[in-house]
This record gives sequence, structure tokens and C-alpha cells, in this order.
Amino acid sequence: MAEGPDKDSKTEEATEKKLRDAVEKGNVPFSREAATLASLMGMAVIASFFLAGSVGQLNFSLARLIDNAGGWRLENRGDAVRLLEAIGLDAVRLLLPVVVILTVVGVMSSFLQNSPRLVLDRIAPKLSRLSISQGWSRIFGGKGQVEFLKAVVKLVAVCVLGFLLLRAAQYDILNAMFMEPSALPSLILSIGTRLVMAIAVATIVLVAADLVWTRVFWAHDLRMTRQEVKDEMKQVDGDPLVKARLRSLARDRARKRMIAAVPRATFVITNPTHYAVALRYVKEEGGAPLVVAKGQDLIALKIREIATEHSIPIIEDKLLARSLYKAVEVDKMIPPEFYKAVAEIVFFLFQRRGGAPGLAG
Repeated sequence: MAEGPDKDSKTEEATEKKLRDAVEKGNVPFSREAATLASLMGMAVIASFFLAGSVGQLNFSLARLIDNAGGWRLENRGDAVRLLEAIGLDAVRLLLPVVVILTVVGVMSSFLQNSPRLVLDRIAPKLSRLSISQGWSRIFGGKGQVEFLKAVVKLVAVCVLGFLLLRAAQYDILNAMFMEPSALPSLILSIGTRLVMAIAVATIVLVAADLVWTRVFWAHDLRMTRQEVKDEMKQVDGDPLVKARLRSLARDRARKRMIAAVPRATFVITNPTHYAVALRYVKEEGGAPLVVAKGQDLIALKIREIATEHSIPIIEDKLLARSLYKAVEVDKMIPPEFYKAVAEIVFFLFQRRGGAPGLAG
């Protein structure tokens, strides 16, 4: 299998198209630590608002079952089903909020990082995922080392916070030996809640750093070589050589159409050889004089040549020819600022012909 480009050669930032394609393929920056923090916050909410009552109810049901085991009839299958339903209902009340809240916070942690997108390619089986070399690089590569470092930091944080919390609650734990068994779940829930909240607070710093790192690593991983940037530009905008050739052909076609329109001109204004602008003015057609052709240097000479062949008057006016060439496009009427100068030429030609001011082409 051909090797990909060397990472050291990827010196260019990813283009908008590369980033867009990566997102469409499901390759988006995702912080697992944010999902972990969301789960911890969800567990803290569950422990603070839901577990106390549910644990108490389940504890009461189990205590009643143990203390008065003979009070439950177990003569047939129906009695056993009713007993399990009673205990199962309390268990469902305990677990349902846990499942719902953890699911909601997990989904929210993903949606807040990236918009939801269905990408079937991400779940399609790929043989490359079974590659030992690629698996080894994922584990011991740069990303794997960072993940290992984060795991070590989390483990150390949990151990330290757990030790500090248990040391602060050592008297409560010692007193638990003299408490009623029914009071133990509440004590364990209280200590567990404080531990979860302390870990969640400590994780906020790690999550903030991980959110930044995942986006930096994602952008760095999508970097491109200069050749890839050039190839993408060719793919998006087309090959520059082909585009230049197409522009050249378009200019040639436009130039031929323009040259073919010179015989329709009423007169030509020149500079005297560098610029040439062919104008058509026929009173019956209405409107201002129309630029049917214009050119510079060789094209100007070609316009003069065609005008001479068709006996079209050629007027030499350096300033007017240059100004018309720069200001007016082909097949456009001249703007008002040129009316006076062009009108003088039309009047001059009218006097020379001795005919009506409506000149024919």
C-alpha cells in the first residue's frame, strides 16, 4: 500500500474545502473529557436530587422483606411474581432517573461540541482498523501519549481527592460502625456525592485544556502539503493552463466578432496608430453612438485597414481615442461626457458629405 505524505512536509494550513470534507466524513474535533465531565455533573445531579428518596424507598422495601420474611406469602408462582414486582418497581424508580439523565447529558455533550450528523462511513467495517501497525501507532503515537497522560492526571486527581475526602470524613466513617444499618446508604450516598462533585470541579480545568488541544490537534492533523493545496486548487478552480487556454480562445472569438463588426461602423477615431475606436451612429436607430469595435496597436491597425477597405471615415483625435478606448466597452453606447466631442465629429462628417446629419453606416 502506498505511503501517505510525510507529516513533516505538511506545512500548509487546511483549506476550507479540506475542513468541510472532513466534517462531512465525520472527522470532527471531539473531547472525551467533556463527555466525562457531563457524566460527572449528571451523576452529581442524580445523587443530589433523585437518589436520596429512591434509595430510601428501596432500603425500606428490602428492610421490610428481611425483617419480616415470613410475612410474604410464597405459596405459588403468583406470590413470587408479586414480590419481585414490588422490589423491581422500587429498583426502576432508582435506576430510571440515572439512565435518563446520563443519556441526556451524554447526548448534549456531543451536540454542544459538534452539530449532529449521520455519517455511515464512520461505522462501516474497514480492514485498516485491524492493522497491527496502525493500532500500535495509535497507542504509542503522539495522540496516544496525550491520552495516556490525561488518564494518569485523572487517576492521580481521583486518588488525591478520594484520599482527602475520606480523611475529612473519617469520623463519620468510624461512627458508621455504631449506626443502624438502614442509615448506611444515606452516609455512603453523601460521601459519594461529595466525591463526584469534587472530581467534577477538578475536571473542569482538564476539560478546558482538552477542548483546546483537540481542536489544535484536529487542525494540525488536517494540514496539507503544498502539492495537495495545488491539486485541490486545480480540482476546485480548474487547471490554470486549461483556464488560460479557454480565456485565450474566448478573447480570440470576441476579437473576431469585433473585427467582423467594423464594416458596420460610421466612422473610426484613432490615435493615430496606437488606439482605434469604431463608432456607429445612425439617427434612425436612435440612441447615442455605439462602440462596435476598439483595439490597441496591432488590432488598431487592423481596424484602420478594414475601415479603409470599406471607405469608412477615419478621424485622428489622440485624446478622444484614448479616452473612449479606456472608458467604453464594445457594444456599449458612449456616456454623456463624450457627447459634445463626438457630436463635433458627426457634424464635421455631415458638412463634408453635404447630407443629412443622420449618417449611414
